[in-house]
This record gives sequence, C-alpha cells and structure tokens, in this order.
Amino acid sequence: MVGYDPYVASVNDLITSQKTVTSGMMKESERCRAAIDETLAGKTVCLISSGDAGVYGMAGLALEMVAKESVRVEIEVIPGITAANSAAALMGAPLMLDSAMISLSDLLVPWEMIARRLEAVASADLVVTLYNPRSKKRIMQLEEAVRIFRNHRPGATPVGVATAVGTEEEQLVLTDLDHLLEQEVGMRSTVIIGNSTTCILDGRMVTPRGYYGGT
Repeated sequence: MVGYDPYVASVNDLITSQKTVTSGMMKESERCRAAIDETLAGKTVCLISSGDAGVYGMAGLALEMVAKESVRVEIEVIPGITAANSAAALMGAPLMLDSAMISLSDLLVPWEMIARRLEAVASADLVVTLYNPRSKKRIMQLEEAVRIFRNHRPGATPVGVATAVGTEEEQLVLTDLDHLLEQEVGMRSTVIIGNSTTCILDGRMVTPRGYYGGT
C-alpha cells in the first residue's frame, strides 16, 4: 500500500500483513515511482489518494508515468468520493445544478490561469467547489477568489465551509460571501459557493434544480 502518510494512516484498520510505503507532502512522483516499481516486482499495489484518485488525486500521474515510460502494468482506477461530494452531502444539496471544481493551489498551475477560471465560473453563475482554499502561506488566493465572485454575485450568496469531513475533527459552517473570509478555512477545508438560486432551507444549503415550482 503506497500513499501520503495521513492517507495510509486513515486505512490502518484495513492493513494486516501488507507492506506500506509512505512519504510526506510534495512527494507525489516518488510515491508513483514506488508503486510502479513494486508492481513490476510482481506485487499487487494499492496507490492511495484521498477522496477520488481521479479528482486531484494520483491516478493521472500514475497513468502518465506508465505511458511516457512505456511500462507495461495493469492499472485499475477505483472510484471514491471526492471532497466536493462529501462536503455537499454534509451541507445539504448545493450541487444539484451545474457546477465546477477549482483548486486554489498555485503550486502546479499559475495563479493567473486560476484567476481566469474563477472569473469564467463566477460570470457563468455556476456553483463552485474550491479545493485547497487556504493555507498558512497561501492567504491571498481565497481573498482574491471572494473578490472575483463578489463582482458577479451578491454578498448574501450562500457559502458552505466543510473541514476534515469524515473525521473526529469534522466541522461545518454555513455563511455567505460577505463573511467567508471571517471563517476558519484551511487545507483540510472544502468551500462551496452557491449560484444565484442557491438558498438555505431549514439550515441546509440547497441549489434548486427547478422540479418544485414553488421554490
């Protein structure tokens, strides 16, 4: 079993006699290399991602590596629950209509490109899920995202912040665009910004799809 330290630790109850290979942040290529090498050595390998391996996970990197290096190994991508879905379920049903997912991390994607995508999503009135919204070093990105969305949506637009979903530290805050930056938001948080129809119904964040004529 190969993965980032906290991800492997989260499945400790499933580990019996399996060998584990773990490493810290920013070691994605090394983990993929270890997984491929163990597979070529005849092992059955599980390369663990959080959420879904194909959504900001390790599946793409593994597929790129074996293709570019002409390595012949069988890869099965097993679907999981990405942060957008787990956060949305905790909030209510904010993703009932068209939506987008954008990571605010500019470690691999230039901030200028991220900003253009935020602008496009905001102007298109899409619900958006923000991954990697803020860290100790990356403060500006979330502030800029809020500024962009406030140019297109009222400050009362519902926003949900789900942190550490599925763990003992799980937290949920329902707020709005005007007060988002006052909330505790970190790398374990997922932020969902509603569109022009998103509302709070009995304490749940909902984006109506139009089935119910009275909404």
